[in-house]
Amino acid sequence: MPTPSPALGTFRSSVAALGAAGLVALATAPAAFGEENTPDLVVGGVAPVSGLRPGDGIDVSATVGNKGTVTAGKVWVAYSVTRGLDFAQVPSNCQAQHVRSYDEMPERWTAVCAFDQTVEPGAVYTTDRPLRVTALDRALNDELRLRVESADPGADDNGSDPVPGTAPPVKLVAAKAGGAGSARIVDVPVTTVNTADYQVTGAALRGSLGDTVTMKVKFTNAGPAWVWPREGDEAVRVVITPPTGTTVVKRGSFCRAEDGAYVCGMRSLYEGSGETYAFDLRIDKRVPGAKGSIALSTEARPFDPDKTDDHADITLDVAGGGSSGSAGGSEGSGGSEGSLGGSTSGTDGSTGGSNGSTGTSTNGSDGGSSSTVTGGTTSGGTTSGGNLAETGSSVLPAAGVAAAAVAMGAGALLVQHRRRTR
Repeated sequence: MPTPSPALGTFRSSVAALGAAGLVALATAPAAFGEENTPDLVVGGVAPVSGLRPGDGIDVSATVGNKGTVTAGKVWVAYSVTRGLDFAQVPSNCQAQHVRSYDEMPERWTAVCAFDQTVEPGAVYTTDRPLRVTALDRALNDELRLRVESADPGADDNGSDPVPGTAPPVKLVAAKAGGAGSARIVDVPVTTVNTADYQVTGAALRGSLGDTVTMKVKFTNAGPAWVWPREGDEAVRVVITPPTGTTVVKRGSFCRAEDGAYVCGMRSLYEGSGETYAFDLRIDKRVPGAKGSIALSTEARPFDPDKTDDHADITLDVAGGGSSGSAGGSEGSGGSEGSLGGSTSGTDGSTGGSNGSTGTSTNGSDGGSSSTVTGGTTSGGTTSGGNLAETGSSVLPAAGVAAAAVAMGAGALLVQHRRRTR
């Protein structure tokens, strides 16, 4: 059994000695016990940047001020840039870290710099030299964040192990009042002149009536830039229309049905990334020239001038040849074939034909079974032809037998009539 702490026993005795009146007195004086007197630090010194080109750099000079009434004994300034930017050099009093994407925040790099200098109330300081930030080949819409703290913010749990910089340390020097900014965290947009080519890839499908085939179509950001939509930007979507004559059995991930098509999103717009949408389609009907499509939605994308790859076809080739009509409609010589549920027949090796050929008849219900017809006999599942014969080769012999039976019956009646007359 754990031994009670002496300090805990002393605390309990003190509470008992205070009594109810003492507890009430404590409850009515929160300012003396609950409020913390901390410095009110703000950061600034940077403005939005635009017109950069890959390889260009900007110099970032942070300005720190204290708007509070308490002196900051030490300050930390954190620089953070999204993945299209990078630090040219990191001072030795700064810790650099690569942070993975999480909570809708993109991948980024940080440099947290410690300044062992006091910042008095009302004082304003700036760094004695700027931190150089460069635009990478993938830069487009990026962001620079500055943050100031009066306590060590520590490393990000989602990042790599922090690494000390190797450049000479940076220091804070006195600056003119009024340029420190007004917030503890400042986000600054950095825009680079660049392009990102969004592309879609279609598919060529092939199967027989009743088959379920997998359709895989794709979206790709071919770069060179990565794309991070800013607040207010309309999200780009992928619109997928399956070929006519098919039914979607299973839709792709990140897709929803909308107005006869499927509208899909994507997980990443990093350069070189893509999203594959896999659909399971059942072929219900043969439609000559059946075709679907995959296309990008029509939101404005000034960074993507090439529109030739914003649309692609999804073709469907239904095995068996010829065109089909409605369910049970006639096709070819002596055979009938329609949408899912119709039977097929033909001659000389065609589907369901005679001379030992093999054919398939498909049940009309969703996910119906199929049966294989070989030489006029049926094996496997059910067929949709009622009591009719499954193949064209068995129809004529059956009709001949029926005609012979009728003739024989008529002859027998004639003989019986003559006998009665005699």
